[in-house]
Amino acid sequence: MLKDHEKQYHIAATPDEIGGYCLLPGDPARCEKIAAYLENPTYLHTNREYCLWGGTLEGEKVTVCSTGIGGPSTAIAVEELAACGAHTMIRIGTCGGIALPVKAGELVIATGAVRQDGTSREYAPLEFPAVAEAKALRALMDAAEELGFFSHAGVVQSKDSFYGQHSPHRMPTETELKAKWEAWKRLGVLASEMEASTLFTVGASLGLSVGAIFLCVWNQERFAAGLDTNDAEVHDTDAAIRSAILALRKLIRSKKLG
Repeated sequence: MLKDHEKQYHIAATPDEIGGYCLLPGDPARCEKIAAYLENPTYLHTNREYCLWGGTLEGEKVTVCSTGIGGPSTAIAVEELAACGAHTMIRIGTCGGIALPVKAGELVIATGAVRQDGTSREYAPLEFPAVAEAKALRALMDAAEELGFFSHAGVVQSKDSFYGQHSPHRMPTETELKAKWEAWKRLGVLASEMEASTLFTVGASLGLSVGAIFLCVWNQERFAAGLDTNDAEVHDTDAAIRSAILALRKLIRSKKLG
């Protein structure tokens, strides 16, 4: 067990470097773009998949920390940031649409996540729901609306295998994967991604305020239905970033008001 004053093993940070509020992209290359929206952005360091930047919003220290891809590395980031004093974390990510109304370029705000991952099972039985914290969820929804960005709010699916989704036909578990995908469609799951269920479950176990917002890159179901072409992909995450920044501002202001 690391002592409170020691540098965290994976994110290589000490408590004095980390803010109470954190923004968590998956991609390390996205950290600088997010940090540019902070006041006094400063690069801290990179270790493994964890790239860290710091800055302030509304006078409060904010940290940007990439998580890498998937639940295991996300859980490590959440654990070590929390050990450094972080209490509020918002994931800024990308997703692929499942529900037909979700179009490429639109935002998806996760109210909860299907726990089709392995990491969250180390923290809670499968009966426990992976859900966003209410204040963080409301702040994200209000921020996107205030900025004029169209968003969908609902359940997303978090999985461990990218190619299990995109190439189920070549997997020995093809039948199970396809049956579950059809179930998510029938249940109105909005989109698929790889980290939210871990963030929500680990966050609940640590008593954190957590939320997640995504850019929908593409919707394979709309393509299959003939509603989109193969070149409908969108990769600009700016709307998701700006929404998360404003949501953090709202959370900071709300906490200061008591």
